[in-house]
Amino acid sequence: MGLVPVIDLAPAGDAAGRRTVARTIAQACQRVGFFAIVGHGVSVPTIDAAWGSARRFFELPDAIKRGAIMPRPGYPYGWSPVAGESLAYSTGEHRPPDLKETFSIGPADLTPAPAGNRDAIEFAWAPNIWPIQPPGFREALLAYYGAVSGLADRLMDLFALGLDLPEDFFAPTIDQAISALRVLNYPNQPVAPLEGQLRAGAHTDYGSLTILLQEQAPGGLEVQGLDGTWHPVPATPGAFVVNLGDLMARWTNDRWRSTMHRVVNPPRDARGSTRRQSIAFFHQPNWDAEIVCLPTCLAAGERAKYPPVRSGPHLASKFRSTVTLGEAERLA
Repeated sequence: MGLVPVIDLAPAGDAAGRRTVARTIAQACQRVGFFAIVGHGVSVPTIDAAWGSARRFFELPDAIKRGAIMPRPGYPYGWSPVAGESLAYSTGEHRPPDLKETFSIGPADLTPAPAGNRDAIEFAWAPNIWPIQPPGFREALLAYYGAVSGLADRLMDLFALGLDLPEDFFAPTIDQAISALRVLNYPNQPVAPLEGQLRAGAHTDYGSLTILLQEQAPGGLEVQGLDGTWHPVPATPGAFVVNLGDLMARWTNDRWRSTMHRVVNPPRDARGSTRRQSIAFFHQPNWDAEIVCLPTCLAAGERAKYPPVRSGPHLASKFRSTVTLGEAERLA
């Protein structure tokens, strides 16, 4: 078995099955912070519609995609061109910008923004920006967002059981989740990358969990093991890859791991197309949710490693740190 296990969610249809699946998930979260899921219940037509719409969008000329560009540095939604961010910046490491382009959306049904909270209004409550092409793009992505958001809620229930908490423990912290959906295109690389430049630099995710749909293509996702070595994460047909983010590590006092991962470049001698696409759903608790060490993750006499933090401000500061200098100058 590889470093990242495959877990079937289908048995979680009753209370006993949920407890069994939750224990298996907890083991993966403690060991590596990554696992793949099958039996997740997201329909094939929903997945295929989002995947196909994303591919058609990325095939458009940049001049058309530019109509949906992020309007300012640090804006969370819209199109970001190749080299628009460097994820390594979020870890304090300055590397060349990532060789990917992205399109991101946020929730469409939040309650009114917190009065007077400018940071929340400019980030989580920022309007989505939609392109005029391709037809059906908006509808396909919103349907996928809704389906995977529901899956994330179910995973959070299983997380609670795996942490010896009531199954609905996390519900009050995610009932107005500020999650984001991002479709990503890693284009062919006819020219060799710069020294240290990757498709996506090494980083951890910022929120509670990430649900990733990926394809098997040259130059893919890798996860860092405890010994510092990098391990490829293959694309299992019909499966999503799930990984924990920084907030879950803080919640669990690092009992569960928010693991470094990256997307590497294809081999220079690869034949044919090396283009790669993925769709990532970044589940993020409510803006004002306080992330404080869980009682079941503190042994007698043990102290919390992290001070309490609010979900939204933590996300906003992390996201804005990844904007590259060149992109900030171009958008300013």
